[in-house]
Parts: sequence; structure tokens; C-alpha cells
Amino acid sequence: MPRPRKKRRREVKRVPRSDAMLPEFDRRACPEGLVTRRQLREEGLSPGGHGPVAVLRCKACTFLPDQACIHPTRAWLYNVDLARPKRTPTLAQEHSLDRAMAARQTCPQCRRRYYFCLPLKTLGSCLECHDGTPADPSTYIAPPAKHLLAA
Repeated sequence: MPRPRKKRRREVKRVPRSDAMLPEFDRRACPEGLVTRRQLREEGLSPGGHGPVAVLRCKACTFLPDQACIHPTRAWLYNVDLARPKRTPTLAQEHSLDRAMAARQTCPQCRRRYYFCLPLKTLGSCLECHDGTPADPSTYIAPPAKHLLAA
């Protein structure tokens, strides 16, 4: 039986803060008007072409105030005043996206359109056509499949 491999410890890089870097804020200490991308999306906004204005430090870097946060768990903060409303797609764009999704969701053998993408590259069809596993009727639209446009 092979021995379990030891987990290698990652070296911690200490990067001192400088004036050239973006300002950093700890969690729950962020000033008003700065939000993450996820918070922008919840409000129906996008950054609008502007880059981040600050960095939200990770939980591990809270106790290192003189070091810069370089962990992948940090978040970028954006200014709400510079954000723009999210663009809404036109009906033609939605139609083309629906056609692309229909190609990924429709079984080429039974012509059913499922509500999820099928493994067409590996199996080439839905599970029912591939190996006879019965599909739940609530997971597909019976042919002929209709378009699923949002508008």
C-alpha cells in the first residue's frame, strides 16, 4: 500500500503595502459607496467599464494590517456612483441565445428539449436514448419544442 503523500506547505509571501497599490479594507469595515461585483449585480448594475477602486481583504489578512492581501479570496470593490445599469439584451439577441441553448438541450434522436444541457459530446443523445434510463416528464419539453425567450 502506498504511503499517503504529505501536503506541502505553501510559502506565505509577505508583500508590504505601498502607496501605489489600491486602498485595502477589511471585511465589515468598508466605507459607504463601495461594493463588490456581486452586490452590483444584485442591484441591477454593472461596473460600466471602470476598474476597481479598492480591495476587500480576505479574512486571513485581517490580522496583518501592514501587509498587502495577495490571497485569491480577496475581492475587488467598485464605486456605486460610477456604476451603470445592466444592459438588457434585444429580442434578436435573446432569440439567438435561445437557438444556441436549444442545440445543447435537444436530443438528436428523440427531438425532446430538456431543461438542462445534454452530454452530446460524450454520449451523443439523452440518457433515455443512450441506455434506456427513463426520463422524468417534468425535465423535458415534448416535441416540437417551443422557444424559451425571457422577454
